[in-house]
Amino acid sequence: MDWKREIQHPDWFDLYAGLEAKSVGVRGYDIGRIWGLLQTASYARALVRYFKGPAADPVSVEKTVRARLARQERFLDPDGPPLVSVLNEGVIRQVVGGPEVMHEQLQHLLDLPQQYSNINIHVAPFSLGERTGATGTITLIELTDGERWAYAESLGSGHMINNAAAVAERFRAYDRLRAESLSASDSARLIHSVMRGLRNMTSSPVPTFYATRHANWKKSTYSEGDGGNCIEAALNLATVDGVVPVRDSKDRSGPELEISAAGWSAFVSAVRAGEFGAL
Repeated sequence: MDWKREIQHPDWFDLYAGLEAKSVGVRGYDIGRIWGLLQTASYARALVRYFKGPAADPVSVEKTVRARLARQERFLDPDGPPLVSVLNEGVIRQVVGGPEVMHEQLQHLLDLPQQYSNINIHVAPFSLGERTGATGTITLIELTDGERWAYAESLGSGHMINNAAAVAERFRAYDRLRAESLSASDSARLIHSVMRGLRNMTSSPVPTFYATRHANWKKSTYSEGDGGNCIEAALNLATVDGVVPVRDSKDRSGPELEISAAGWSAFVSAVRAGEFGAL
């Protein structure tokens, strides 16, 4: 799809959108919201509705949302250009569109790097303090001829920078920020921890983090037939996430208790050794 012909962007955004469309690599840092290239439709719609105001034409809202999602297409491919995002921790904790919309958005952040090898997502934790070194949203673009651009955005407008020295300085600052931020796996753990809180706020069942990580639930054979009450555990995630989720086998949609892999191993060893008496 030739999205530049089908989609209309604000005039001030056209230059950036054109460069992004032919980029060979894009890096972004956001302090106020999830990056547009990573947004779900529901999350984007909530933002657009707010900025357009309560009297916004629904058709106009949907056109803007489609424009934003269309920009994502070339990156949602294992062979797509590298896409690196550093999100300030406040971005993943700020609820946009309500708990369910935010839960879906955070799940999307967890899914993307699993599905597309060209996408990397990191979180800059609050503990970095002034070491974030940035006071606003910044996007860095690399083109095939080695040309590099920086794009800074504020409410309702954007500013393109192509001065070589100024752009190089921003690339160096971004590299420092990415190095100081959480690793991809630690970022995923933090995102998941935020999702747990949102799950308790939602009004309808939502998929859990572990459901998308192919949890293989196992329960004791003693629980079959007249075995009585039992728990079940997703043992395969001990090597994937370093934790063993445990739940009531009679209430599989209920809460899950997360136990460290080492703690679970110690528990199983104690049971086998009879330290808890006859069970």
